[in-house]
Order: sequence, then C-alpha cells, then structure tokens
Amino acid sequence: MKAAELTEILQTNHEDKEKLRDIEFTGLTQDTRRLTPGCCFVAIKGLNFDGHEHVQEAADAGANLIIVERPVEITGTTTVVTVPNTYRALAQISARFFDDPSAAMTMFGVTGTNGKTTITHLISKILDDQGSTTGIIGTMYNKIGEEKLPTINTTPDPHTTQELLRKMVDQGVMECAMEVSSIALVQGRAWGVDFDTAVFTNLTEDHLDYHKTIENYFDAKALLFSQLGNSYHKSQKTKTAVINIDDPYGRRLIEKTAANVLTYGTHGQGLLQAKNIAVTSHGTKFDLEIYGRTYPVQLQLMGDFNVYNALAAFGATYEHGLNPEDIIKSLEHVQGVRGRFQVVPNDYDITVIVDYAHTPDGLKNVLNTINAFANQRVFCVVGCGGDRETEKRPIMAKIAVANATDAVFTSDNPRTEDPESILDEMVTGLSTKSYTRNSDRRDAIYFALTQAEPGDVVLIAGKGHEDYQIVGTTKHHFDDVEVVNDFFDETR
Repeated sequence: MKAAELTEILQTNHEDKEKLRDIEFTGLTQDTRRLTPGCCFVAIKGLNFDGHEHVQEAADAGANLIIVERPVEITGTTTVVTVPNTYRALAQISARFFDDPSAAMTMFGVTGTNGKTTITHLISKILDDQGSTTGIIGTMYNKIGEEKLPTINTTPDPHTTQELLRKMVDQGVMECAMEVSSIALVQGRAWGVDFDTAVFTNLTEDHLDYHKTIENYFDAKALLFSQLGNSYHKSQKTKTAVINIDDPYGRRLIEKTAANVLTYGTHGQGLLQAKNIAVTSHGTKFDLEIYGRTYPVQLQLMGDFNVYNALAAFGATYEHGLNPEDIIKSLEHVQGVRGRFQVVPNDYDITVIVDYAHTPDGLKNVLNTINAFANQRVFCVVGCGGDRETEKRPIMAKIAVANATDAVFTSDNPRTEDPESILDEMVTGLSTKSYTRNSDRRDAIYFALTQAEPGDVVLIAGKGHEDYQIVGTTKHHFDDVEVVNDFFDETR
C-alpha cells in the first residue's frame, strides 16, 4: 500500500504528510510479534504494553513506516510520523489497508448488557436459511461461513477486526453480525466499521469496574447509535437502529441516532411487539405484531428474555428486507446457543441448565424462566468473578436465595482474588443461612446434582460456553457441561 493514500485521513503536520508520499508498506501491525520487513508499525500505548518503547525493534525488523503519538528516538532510515492518537490512526489505516471490507457487506452491530451472543447467532441463522453466507464476531468465537475461529475479546482491536472482515469478504460473506461491547466502543475498537443496523438489547449494571458509573456505561453504549447514519448521502446504505423500548435506557437511545428506528417490546409499546406470551417446559409461544399484522410464533427457546432476543433478531432482519414468515420459520427451528440456557440431557429426569448469566439481571431472568415451569426444587449454582466489580456480589447472592429453593455459592473465575473472600462478600447481608458454599466449582456442581431428585431443576450459572477457569493468572480447562456429564457417567 502506498502511504500517500493516508494523507487524506491521517491527522498530522504538513511535513509528515510530505514524508508519506514516497513510502510504500506491505503489512500493518501494532504487535511487535508480527513485525515483517516493509511493514507499517503503529505504536499503541495499552494498559500493560507501550509500543513506543519498541519502535527501535520495529525499525530493526525492517519497518518502512512507524506511527507514533509522542516523540521517540530511533537509529536508521525508517520514516516516523506523529499523530495525536495512534489508536484512531490504527483504525483509519486498518480500514484503508484492508480496503474498507465492512462497506462491501451488511453489518449488524449488537450491544447491550445481555443477549448479544444469542441475537448475533439468531441473525446469522435467519440469513443463512435464506441462502446467504454470514459471519459472526463475538464472545464465543468468530465465524466465517462454516469456519469457526478462536477469539480473545468480544470485540477485537481495529486491525484484527478489519483483517477478519476482509477475510469474510474474500470468502463470500455477505452479512456479518458483530457483538459490540461497551468497553470496545469507548476504546474505539469499532472505529472504521460501517454498521448498517445497530441493535440495543438492554442495560443493567455491569462493567462498572471500568465505566465507574451507570451513566458512563450508557454513554458508551450510545456511541454505536450516535455514530450511525449521520449522513443522508444518496450513495449511503439505509441505516437502522433496532431498540428495546421496554428498557428505560433504550427509550433514551431513540434520540441519540439520526438513523431510522424500529422499536420492539412486550409491554404494549413499539412498532414490533410480542403479545400473549406463554412459557412452557418445551419452549415459548407468543403473537408477533408489526405494522398491524400478527404472526403466531412457537420458539424452542425458553423464557421472556429469549422473546426479546427473537424480537431483536426479527427486527434487524425484517429491516434488511426479509419476509416475516421466513424469519419466523428460522426462529422456530433454533434449538439454542451453547451456554445460553443449555439443557444438558441425562437419564435421571433432572433438568440441568448451563447458562452464561453472570449479571444480576441475567441471573434473575433465567431463574424467573425456570420458576415458570419448575414444580419442585430449584438449585442455583453460581459465583462471581474475581478482579471485577464487587458491588454485584451480594446482589447476585440475594437473587439466588430469593428465586431458588437451594442456593449453592461457588467460584466463577477467581483470578487473583482469594475465592473464599469472594464468597464472604457474596453472603454479606443475607438474612438467611439457607445456602451452601463451596469454593471448588466442581465439588459445588457435584453437590447440587447429588442433592437433586427426579423432577428438580439444577441451574449452573455464570460461565456458560467458557471451557476454562482462571485461577491466579492461569487458565485451567473447565467446562460446566463436561462436569455435569462426568457426574452422570460416574453415577451409572
């Protein structure tokens, strides 16, 4: 790529822009482990690593261009250009370097505290059923067509995102559903992605260790919508915001975007509504209404929260131009997403559910769904992560005690905290001693399953799809579903 193409987008002085006119680079990275001769290295200052301290390493590796945001000293002939913000520059250069791949696809961005993973998978399923080839960027993995790739963050850095989107375009992907986290929005990881549809699920307290206040958290989510559709140029694709109007923060979001808005809800408001909801042990039925038309829906997914997820996915794909009957047919065939209200089969007539619920709202929603069909005891195995917001720990415990007959408190990912200290904080303020605590997660799960009898329900919450547990700074293999299966195998 000729660096001269960057002169119109990079914010720098005129002298540096003149330098760019005679340079060409063959690769782009902010990772010193991926340096190659002829590349452009963008020095990013992160929490634990500052690329500015490694510019000489980049020059020695043969970088043709180095982008920095503060003065550095290097020896050699590598051109150095200074910009006010290298993270913004990385997003700008990445989009240009990979030839703006998001502009060649339809992009769905999904944000909110809960539901992002399920909604992106529902959108992908609906579109695939119509003969499309879709991609997913999210918490569980990244998907290109049928290929699944491992992921580290819910929303990758700008370079990784653009590189991934370019691979999607090159492999025939036409639509991509992308989870967009609040932290990613604040950090600019979604800069350069041309979203066509933005979906808001809900907002409850989460990530306050990072955002500090709920208002900051809301402002972060709002960025996806305020940056959507601010141009009405005739060549621009129509932009749409699909917003949960039942959520008070969703109602505030409506005024944050210049794009078309499709509201959805279950309380009698919204252009898209679900009415006559009935949850059973086999699924969820409701009537879907949009623009004066009514369609019956029978989901295999369970719970009011999955009604919201289905409405969000319906709204996003309906505005994309799909036929309502076709969308509903796809929704009705979805059996579930791994780690999201996942029922683990067994021969003992015990309903075992593994769910990612790791927030107070998420845990309460799942327990409410279970209580709608449970006739006997409900066990809730749950913990809280270490090195994360401590405020929600007693809240999670109170929800478990109030909505389950048998609460079992255990470790989630304790990280560098003492697991017993986390449990101490969880049970602080409980007015009852009717709970069990065991910081060994495997033992806690085994305890609940041992106590359960035919007809009982055992919810194992917090980790869902995760196949690891972080103790200290080390990831150990741990899969809730595997532990459940191990128990039943040993019981036989």
